[in-house]
Amino acid sequence: MLVLGFPAGPLQANCYLLAAGDGADCVIVDPGQEATEALDEQLREHRLNPVAVLLTHGHFDHVFSAGEVCRAHDVPAWIHPADRYMLTDPAASMGPQGAELFAALPPLVAPGDVRDLGDGDVLELAGLDIGVTHSPGHTGGSVLFGVGADEGGRLLLAGDTLFAGAIGRTDLPGGDHSTMLHTLRTRILPLVDDTVVLPGHGPTTTIGRERASNPFLQDLVPADR
Repeated sequence: MLVLGFPAGPLQANCYLLAAGDGADCVIVDPGQEATEALDEQLREHRLNPVAVLLTHGHFDHVFSAGEVCRAHDVPAWIHPADRYMLTDPAASMGPQGAELFAALPPLVAPGDVRDLGDGDVLELAGLDIGVTHSPGHTGGSVLFGVGADEGGRLLLAGDTLFAGAIGRTDLPGGDHSTMLHTLRTRILPLVDDTVVLPGHGPTTTIGRERASNPFLQDLVPADR
């Protein structure tokens, strides 16, 4: 499997590309602010053909370029229905400062074809089986994407649910701290230690590393696997 990633925009949100290998179809995960130039470079270098855009949640730093990318490649965007409104009204997800923030940004272009993600879905895209797990807490429609690797390992695209040493904030509209703790207990901690976590911001980590050292996970008792 080919896994590419780069941070984009002022908030350095990670955008990822997943494919079976060079010269193949690919999915693009979370093309946020200022992602298109670096994304196009990766597509050219690895001769990749996008077939879908997948969104871990609806915050603008993760979806800002989704409409542009979808329209350029004539592909759909997939997002959980609870966060779908953010694709056309991003300011609503940012609280009182949202209108002021977006007044200074270029207009957001919404994808033309938007499809709903559901808990337990398995998307068969670009030769990959991509599992969808609803993970509310950071937003009401946050999801995790799980993908098996050729080498027998497991990748988790965690969005802003889990970072290396931290978790996503829960103080914006749609966020809820107690819901986040439930998600961490029931959706994150049951995963095997060698699961590689590709977070929405910051460096790659593993479930085992976070289980051992992430202060937000220390006092949580995992649900049964």
